[in-house]
Amino acid sequence: MGNCLYKLLKFRFMKKLLQINTVCNSASTGKIAEDIGALAISKGWSSYIAYGRGKRPSVSEKFRIGSDISLYINVLRSRLFDSEGFTAEIATKKLINYIQFIKPDIIHLHVLHGYYLNIEFLFKYLSSCNIPIIWTLHDCWPFTGHCTFFDIVECNKWKTECINCPQKKEYPACFLFDFSKKNYHNKNRIFNSIENITLVPVSNWLKGLVYQSFLKDYPQKLIYNGVNLNVFYPKIDTIEIKKRYNIVDKCILLGVASIWDRRKGLSDFIKLSHLIDEKTTIILVGLTKKQLINLPQNIIGLERTENISQLVELYSLSNLFLNFTYEDNFPTTNIEALACGTPVLTYKTGGSIESVSSDTGFIVEKGDLENVMNVINLIKNHEKISYVDACRSRAIELYNMDDRYEEYFELYDKLIDSKLISKI
Repeated sequence: MGNCLYKLLKFRFMKKLLQINTVCNSASTGKIAEDIGALAISKGWSSYIAYGRGKRPSVSEKFRIGSDISLYINVLRSRLFDSEGFTAEIATKKLINYIQFIKPDIIHLHVLHGYYLNIEFLFKYLSSCNIPIIWTLHDCWPFTGHCTFFDIVECNKWKTECINCPQKKEYPACFLFDFSKKNYHNKNRIFNSIENITLVPVSNWLKGLVYQSFLKDYPQKLIYNGVNLNVFYPKIDTIEIKKRYNIVDKCILLGVASIWDRRKGLSDFIKLSHLIDEKTTIILVGLTKKQLINLPQNIIGLERTENISQLVELYSLSNLFLNFTYEDNFPTTNIEALACGTPVLTYKTGGSIESVSSDTGFIVEKGDLENVMNVINLIKNHEKISYVDACRSRAIELYNMDDRYEEYFELYDKLIDSKLISKI
């Protein structure tokens, strides 16, 4: 009886945080939401994460939005009718019922695309629920008619009106109709229907784009992504993993991605493999079985892993982390590498360049493998130890998860206090 009463009082009076994201405790955005949830719990909050797919454990209470069957149906509808974000009606109604049941003090949105959510239904409810909303922007989908990024095709239609989308067949792919114009105007209407929302871009680059978009009138607060520095740190003893892959005396170049598509530069890694010498090896993490089959011999390919310890070992043993991304916001992989003491080479892409400084990394133009080779030769002429302290120090100063995500709670408290004051 006493325990039940305690749980009832705890549910009623603790501050409650609800986060909504495509995935839970998986990939970069899922891990960010998980870490924010863990910090909420450590502060005495109740933490809830509503998500669209995946079966990862979480310290927060989880709520699956929809099912595998509804996910497949939403994918099919989007493939045919360019309707990503406008399907999942039943699943979204159930989410709204869940929100009404738990009565969160803050709703924190992350990635809303991924075939699991109906933005029309969700934002209609959010516009009337009188709950402060924070939306962390991880890509450009919120202000385009279709795509998540547009750098590769150098498209600026999103500034005025999306139409005849040049990336219709890119994620979220559609192979039949082009409704990018309709989607653009519907998003403009829907996303501008809420008064109590604060946007959180995770890079200055994205913040600048938002000011040029139809979301420009909303308040913004820049908060960089962070990493757990107790998990990501330079591991000294990596000899066993080097022996396992027969790379003891090699210069190691590392690439990591959740999905290796054209925007992540897989083809450039293939080209680079033909330029490096026999004392240099490339390791790529996150490849599919099909991609593994076609790799050159001097590339060690690994499938996607949730084994963080293995990932930390790979970051730590590498001489250079390569990010050949052609479109990106603020890649978490860059700061994971820095936290493990490894310098970063990134293409001059989006907010990716914001993570490195002159003593912790290198920035080259997209596709400029000649300059990439110049950097690799420079790295080979320096001991890895000469970069470790600077990289680790930058991660501690700027990308400590505890510091960055504390900024969210300062924002949460500010918005909750403003709501209370408005009632007086």
